Amino acid sequence: FSDVLALPIFKQEDSSLPQENETKHPPFQYVMCAATSPAVKLYDETLTYLNQGQSYEIRMLDNRKAGDIPEINGKLVKSIIRVVFHDRRLQYTEHQQLEGWKWNRPGDRLLDLDIPMSVGVIDIKTNPSQLNAVEFLWDPTKCTSAFIQVHCISTEFTPRKHGGEKGVPFRIQVDTFKQTENGEYTDHLHSASCQIKVFKPKGADRKQKTDREKMEKRTAHEKEKYQPSYDTTVLTECSPWPDTPTTFVNNSPTPAPAFTSAQHNTYSVPDSNSSSPNHQGDGTSQGSGDLHPSATIQETQQWLLKHRFSTYTRLFSNFSGADLLKLTREDLVQICGPADGIRLYNALKSRSVRPRLTIYVCQEPLRSIQLERQDAGNGDSSNGAIYVYHAIYLEEMAASEVTRKLALAFNIPLHQINQVYRQGPTGIHILVSDQMVQNFQDESCFLFTTIK
Repeated sequence: FSDVLALPIFKQEDSSLPQENETKHPPFQYVMCAATSPAVKLYDETLTYLNQGQSYEIRMLDNRKAGDIPEINGKLVKSIIRVVFHDRRLQYTEHQQLEGWKWNRPGDRLLDLDIPMSVGVIDIKTNPSQLNAVEFLWDPTKCTSAFIQVHCISTEFTPRKHGGEKGVPFRIQVDTFKQTENGEYTDHLHSASCQIKVFKPKGADRKQKTDREKMEKRTAHEKEKYQPSYDTTVLTECSPWPDTPTTFVNNSPTPAPAFTSAQHNTYSVPDSNSSSPNHQGDGTSQGSGDLHPSATIQETQQWLLKHRFSTYTRLFSNFSGADLLKLTREDLVQICGPADGIRLYNALKSRSVRPRLTIYVCQEPLRSIQLERQDAGNGDSSNGAIYVYHAIYLEEMAASEVTRKLALAFNIPLHQINQVYRQGPTGIHILVSDQMVQNFQDESCFLFTTIK
């Protein structure tokens, strides 16, 4: 009996449990300022409703205990925020799903960072070939908030059968990396995610209200089976997203004919006056993306495979480049169906998405060039100042896009641009907002200068 009462072994095992938990203490915590749904079962994952295009804050919190990961003290870390599919079936076909979305919404992104609202984020980058991800650097010791906007709606990825289909859930995932010895941010530190559904504007508020009313009608016993709604959503730990972070900055291996590789690095200097990858001067060949009339049957087959037309390689097994290029849009639609026929026609013609807005910008006075104009009559020369403008093509009607393209065109580090103002009546400075950009006239001219 005395042996049964001797319990120090059990006490030691209990005391060791918290120590095991301490080793799993996450270094960071990400909290999204959006309420969770009250209609979620007790042990299920939380579900958060978001409005399309609305800015939601994600607080990036340093959760380390004293002595944890000391190598990042006083250094920046990199985080990549993604909106991805929750449904495993859709994850397998993610590339095709996103390509279809891009086709229906040319020039749009699935995920954006609201730069004017965000705090403490540095060196923000978006990759034109990864429309569902944004990345930035931040200091864990400082107050950091990233405001995200999700532009895709859950019902856009639902097979249309009867109308009123339930939308698919997405995930918001944050992956954080530290810097390696060679200076690249590829050493994984932490990942966390949460489940979301995205509705048309105001739809998330209505859905939240409906769920709340539904729960109020349940009995007290039934309510015990459901978790309460919380004002914020805490992202839970998960495995890192399989994409290596280096592909986000370097040239992407994914074929993207509309964009040249120079655009993949946010701070590359444009080769010409154009700051848009879609405008390369004349319509000459842009490299391996084009199918040439001289292409052999084998080269034509390789081109079809590279541009994701593998289904039609057998159908076009005897076609050379010239044969394929002779087909009209109507021919291709009849052979391949409307969706793939139009896609193949655009790929053959190397058609790119037109910019939504073009503006011309000149830096004053640094960009003014003194040219000597020779007088044909007497040989005298006189000095005249001309301003040289850069054409800036906006794929998005957003202030953040203006800032990013200005940084690109004039080789200014993006994190050094604090705000962009427009000089208004009587010389006042007006903050450039998305709404202001949406009201710019196409092909407007601007002189700009920097102020400290």
